[in-house]
Amino acid sequence: MRFGEQKEKGMICNMTSRIKNMTDGRPASLILTFAMPLMIGNVFQQLYTVVDTMVVGKALGVTALAAVGAADWMNWLMLGIIQGITQGFGILMAQEFGAGKYEDLRKTIGCSAALSLLSSAALLCMGQLIARPILELLQTPAEIIGNALLYLRIMYLGVPVVMSYNLLATILRSLGDGRTPLYAMIVAAAVNIALDILFVPVMGFGIGGAAAATLIAQIISGIFCFYHIRRIEILTLTASDFTLREHRPLKLFLLGAPMAFQNAVISVGGMIVQSVVNGFGVIFIAGFTATNKLYGVLEVAATSYGYSMVTYAGQNLGAGRVDRIRQGIRAALLISLATSALIAAVMLLGGKAILNCFISGTPQEFEQTLQVAYYYLAVMSVFLPVLYVLHAVRSTIQGMGNTVLPMISGIAEFIMRAASAILLPMLIGETGIFYAEIMAWAGADVILIVSYFAVMKKAGKIAEAG
Repeated sequence: MRFGEQKEKGMICNMTSRIKNMTDGRPASLILTFAMPLMIGNVFQQLYTVVDTMVVGKALGVTALAAVGAADWMNWLMLGIIQGITQGFGILMAQEFGAGKYEDLRKTIGCSAALSLLSSAALLCMGQLIARPILELLQTPAEIIGNALLYLRIMYLGVPVVMSYNLLATILRSLGDGRTPLYAMIVAAAVNIALDILFVPVMGFGIGGAAAATLIAQIISGIFCFYHIRRIEILTLTASDFTLREHRPLKLFLLGAPMAFQNAVISVGGMIVQSVVNGFGVIFIAGFTATNKLYGVLEVAATSYGYSMVTYAGQNLGAGRVDRIRQGIRAALLISLATSALIAAVMLLGGKAILNCFISGTPQEFEQTLQVAYYYLAVMSVFLPVLYVLHAVRSTIQGMGNTVLPMISGIAEFIMRAASAILLPMLIGETGIFYAEIMAWAGADVILIVSYFAVMKKAGKIAEAG
């Protein structure tokens, strides 16, 4: 390491305790302490997603709730692409930070910002063009398609906002700072909840008001992250850092594109599920939507451990510590399995009380919707450990710079989800659709576990040779 880089490393350690070097210390402690702020932040992020649904369901009724549900997977398609792009960029950032290459880190961040700007412009246009045709392709019922389209149009207009926040949060996480995104999410959640109540029941803006509230909250969280990044001295960028030249744009593209494609394929599988669900009527759609809004709560710890493992594996690979990656994945799996069992128990015992908050309508509508929602919630809760293994292993492989194998697992996930969604309802009735998600997780796990051993074997050989 050059003297200038040693000096910069000292500066960053002295400047803020939020940035964490994960190449030293006990893996389990590092993973947990990094994941906990992310987890709390994700809880707040899910909180305002859940509140959106509660306000819509209670203030506007079952039909409006079904409209939001019909738009869900299309919304997740866009969000998944954005998160895949920015998380892919973060892999290189984490590796360069772990290796102490701060000049390269600045160039990577500048290049990532330029690529994100171009990507968000393209995605915004694409979203507006495909919104109605896809809703029609999914056979969205006539009574809800208008509200579903309005919701999507507003959310897609906010693509540059969502891209900006995700890139800024990724920069912080790649440096081991999980607390600043947490504080950003707390502020955003408070703003979103207040605006939801103001826009929907008070001012009567309907579903459009719920979408607008979410975007305004994202703007505020992005500004919060940007303010803190500006205070990190080693991240003081110049105009030359934002240029798209040499090998860096291609390298970032090869990291981000497979992750974006993986998330997009998973979302398309979800759309196929939604198209099947749309054929079961508005009551079934509403119940399915109520539980889908808790999906994020079910996997909130899994995604947090996943972010932790991307950063942990990336930094340790950059430092040449392959042995620590093996220790880290063992710790992450134990933590993940224990957490998933705890969350499953809570949902099985208290799930009906939670679902009550989403559903309104006549007594008959309420009871039928609740029955659908709780059945689906129980199925997902029982098999939750399968999802947690998926996140831990996939994120470790991604952190080591291989985004192609996780992409292949995403294709396997798509095939299993789509095939199960089409075939199982034919074999066991409407409730068969609930098992499509479980089959998708299991299919991805098989690919990922085999891939992990292959990637670790290759990394071990490189480390020994070096």
